Amino acid sequence: MKINFLALLVAVLSTTTVFSQSNEIKFEEYTLENGLHVILHQDASTPIVAVSVLYHVGSKNENPERTGFAHFFEHLLFEGSENIGRGEFDRYVNERGGTNNAYTSSDVTYYHEVFPSNELPMALWLESERMLHAKVEQKGIEVQREVVKEEKRQRYDNAPYMSFLPEMSKRMFKQHPYRWVPIGDLEHLNAASEEDYKSFYKTFYVPNNATLSIAGDIDLDEAKVLIKKYFSTIPKGTHDIPRPEANEPALEAVVVDTVYDNIQLPAVFYGYHSPAMGTKDYYASKMLSTLLTDGESSRMNKSLVDEQQVALQVINFDMDTEHPGIIFVIGIANMGVELNTLKMSMDKEIERIQNEPMTDFEFQKLRNKMESSFIQSNSTMAGIAESLATYHNFYKDASLINTELDRYLAVTKEDIQRVAKEYLKNDSRVILDYLPKQ
Repeated sequence: MKINFLALLVAVLSTTTVFSQSNEIKFEEYTLENGLHVILHQDASTPIVAVSVLYHVGSKNENPERTGFAHFFEHLLFEGSENIGRGEFDRYVNERGGTNNAYTSSDVTYYHEVFPSNELPMALWLESERMLHAKVEQKGIEVQREVVKEEKRQRYDNAPYMSFLPEMSKRMFKQHPYRWVPIGDLEHLNAASEEDYKSFYKTFYVPNNATLSIAGDIDLDEAKVLIKKYFSTIPKGTHDIPRPEANEPALEAVVVDTVYDNIQLPAVFYGYHSPAMGTKDYYASKMLSTLLTDGESSRMNKSLVDEQQVALQVINFDMDTEHPGIIFVIGIANMGVELNTLKMSMDKEIERIQNEPMTDFEFQKLRNKMESSFIQSNSTMAGIAESLATYHNFYKDASLINTELDRYLAVTKEDIQRVAKEYLKNDSRVILDYLPKQ
């Protein structure tokens, strides 16, 4: 992931932009002839602009023999282009007082810049160069392969507990490409030819597989002229874009395994299949996770950490994935506590939400948290640009930026209890015991 520091002025402005829930986020959207979908949100409250491009390609779109390509390209597309020298991408951003970043998930690759609003042409030029003229050649490939290797060492190999994601994924999925994580297999990157990389670029980094989202202090007519100038002549992609099916069968038994890691305290990782993004159960499951471990007063924190003191930390979260993914329930044992003792306490809390109704106070507090979280996600121009692109990409409905909260607020106490029963099943889950290496 590329990380740059925001210039002081832009940093102050971008962090003080506040979105009020009472204000509807207005936007315009249209599609160029080459398939690029464009979304524009005008907000003149601060002189900044956020420009983002979301490509509908993640690790699940990869060839099983060439995993890690989507994440690799996140890095490679900062290498430069036919008109941007190697390593010059960040210099253009920094010299104009901006910041840029990117990420890759199982489903998408996302790039964004935040600039003073008069630098909109620069941001659009940079992203158009990334889309059309990126340098996909051996020298850059070799450099970025080493960068990815170092990232894997830092994030997975040498970080305590962090191997849990690949360890869990390969046990949770046997058919679906969620069975590998975005970092992929480094041997696949080593074995790939330059032509493999060029083919991947030509397949996925095309206008008809992308959403351009802009939010901030822009003149809409001027922005449309600039977008036409920089993007309308980019040819539409002609390769078939692989779209895997959501075909993973349900877990039919408990899978128990042990992982020895460079850690001091044992931990347990539960994995369950999760509902896909946008489904009714997805919203109930997100609220269930918040109820169990979000904040010191959450159920598991209060019981396992504060009262019983069997856990140093408990975490519950869903992977936000286009297809059914993974619900994680994680506990790190307190000093001297056996894993079986921790598991019994974790299971008891899960059984409690399955069998005992929530109180009205708990439920109202939960609804308040979801509302606060939703508002915070759209409290900056960068957040708004990302939300608009995400809603269009996954749901073909960018207007959810104003209405998705209603889906959370429509969830009932009974929905949360039902989801806990249907998804957090003791007889169909993966249990990973993490133990210290000798």
